Amino acid sequence: MLSNKVEEALNAQVNAEMWSAYFYLSMSCHFASEGLAGVANWYNVQSQEEQAHALKLIKYLVSRNSRVNLSSIADVPTKWNSIKDALNATLAHEQRVTGMINNLYAVAEEEKDYATREMLNGFISEQVEEEDTVRGLIDKINLIGEDGTGIYQFDKELAARVYTTPAFCK
Repeated sequence: MLSNKVEEALNAQVNAEMWSAYFYLSMSCHFASEGLAGVANWYNVQSQEEQAHALKLIKYLVSRNSRVNLSSIADVPTKWNSIKDALNATLAHEQRVTGMINNLYAVAEEEKDYATREMLNGFISEQVEEEDTVRGLIDKINLIGEDGTGIYQFDKELAARVYTTPAFCK
């Protein structure tokens, strides 16, 4: 059984992951309405990944005979001025999530909960990958600027992304 402190922290992270899923779904809807189906697809896949992260945490809580406390998801933004603005918001968000995961790991360490620390290792690796991926997309969009042909190609590239359950969530 988990300590109350670890259980509360994991439940808070479930909510944060679901907020992230909602945030990325909002971005997907925004870009779909802007005619950028590829960018919308990329954000839809992001949303699905965040849901998988939440489910991983939920399954872990249940496996440790702990309570899952689903709480309300706060509102998310619904409009962005450009792809670049959305990607910058994405990077800032992923950096915040990295901080939350690191704090969660610290709580598990403080509580001498080695099983939870081990489970969180996949999340830590995932955050490094997430930040790196978004930085790469920002670099590309900075190179493209406002060039319509470049944006078309960028959108086409992002349309090819297919959801696969993250390995650590299986």
